[in-house]
Amino acid sequence: MSSYSRVDVCPPSARPIEKKIRIGTPFVIKLFNHYIHWRTLLRLSFDFSFITVVIAMAALWMGHGLPVESNVVAAYGAILAICVLLLNTWLGFYQRVHNRSPAQTRGRAVLALYLSVPIAYALFSLLPLAPGSREFLELAAMVGIFGILSYHVTTAHSAPTYARHRILILGSGEQALKVEDTLANSDPTVEVVGFYPSPNEKKSAVPRTRLLSGEHPLTDTALEMQVDEIVVALSERRGGSMPLRELLDCKLYGVRVLDLASHFEQTLGQIRLDSLYAGWLIFGEGFEQGWRRQLVKRVFDIVCALILLILALPVMLVTAVLIGIESGFPILYRQERVGLNGRLFNVIKFRSMYADAEKDGKPRWASANDNRITRVGRIIRKLRIDELPQLLCVLKGDMSLVGPRPERPYFVDQLIKEIPFYAVRHSVKPGVTGWAQVRYQYGASIEDTAEKLQYDLYYVKNHTLFLDLVVLVDTVGVVLTGKGAQ
Repeated sequence: MSSYSRVDVCPPSARPIEKKIRIGTPFVIKLFNHYIHWRTLLRLSFDFSFITVVIAMAALWMGHGLPVESNVVAAYGAILAICVLLLNTWLGFYQRVHNRSPAQTRGRAVLALYLSVPIAYALFSLLPLAPGSREFLELAAMVGIFGILSYHVTTAHSAPTYARHRILILGSGEQALKVEDTLANSDPTVEVVGFYPSPNEKKSAVPRTRLLSGEHPLTDTALEMQVDEIVVALSERRGGSMPLRELLDCKLYGVRVLDLASHFEQTLGQIRLDSLYAGWLIFGEGFEQGWRRQLVKRVFDIVCALILLILALPVMLVTAVLIGIESGFPILYRQERVGLNGRLFNVIKFRSMYADAEKDGKPRWASANDNRITRVGRIIRKLRIDELPQLLCVLKGDMSLVGPRPERPYFVDQLIKEIPFYAVRHSVKPGVTGWAQVRYQYGASIEDTAEKLQYDLYYVKNHTLFLDLVVLVDTVGVVLTGKGAQ
């Protein structure tokens, strides 16, 4: 009888060290079909709780002199906390990995405090309080906001030493090294304890000093080293190279086991092309395109597009005048793009290039310092103002607020031939902004398109209204910082 079918799932060699199993902190948490790192949720929860608690304590301190109910004050405190969370998100305080200098972090904290003051005053001015009571609550709000910003400035450039997440990588090839690099760049709390080799991997890319001894069973090694998670990164899976029995035992002992595709999806918010196969897409969860989701998304698009058009109308009028003064007509630029299910439609943008940018009739990628871009065009591209007329495409139904960016048919024909699974992104409506746009810098080449496709695939697989809201909030941060603009 095969060893995989035995009733006894606990190998005798693992039983003596059963007490060494530890319950590790979850690496990521799936919230509304979107993976969020536990430390991000912890920071969000801490900031929200700190502000609301400080305001609630101030309300209690004032005693019975309040002419309103304490729960009303708490509600206003919660609204203020949400506004501060959005502001901190836009300024990047919840990014686990960043390249800011300490001076830049302090500068953003000062900006956040400066913008929070009028928000707090505006909110508490609506409360029917005596002037002295209102001032006391406003002071308490400033104390709460100053407290969380001080915490972020203090911890933004220090690696946490608590709750280390111990990971063992099964494999010793190039893919295994890539997993370690990904973990090192995505989470400072991760500790890779080593690489467990497979006897069927012919070539090892991992230094011998990092390899764990393959003489002991994988289960024993994982329990002995108190591993929280195992990432399977084998370059060869045929011929019994995958220790299925031992991986099952590890999972039964509470150790999480992830394949390479799932690891990148949960860690980076992308579906890597080099670890992707059709079966994983077909039999895995996600890719839900039900009518309820489409209805909610359509209503959300219409409401938000109308609000944004009204708010952006003055900016759009000024932009139109500046374009006309510099380079004349036309003001708007229409171009054929590929949309839902491969259907063609005309996208509308403010013209940011000279009218004869492609006078030879040959489509070309836009590039950094492109001499076809006008002076006004550089400004509106950097601030993403050139994208605002696409809100009309959203109202028409050709586009959505959030989705993969639409590409030109000329390039789509090339990309489908050269990049696997590229056509999958056409299973949802293209968007004015997208998960790839807020997670990856501006790119205009086949290589950049392949990198961005990995984020688009994640969005197509996991898209919900919650993820759309996350993208929209991050988009504001991208616009404010000019990140990735060309």
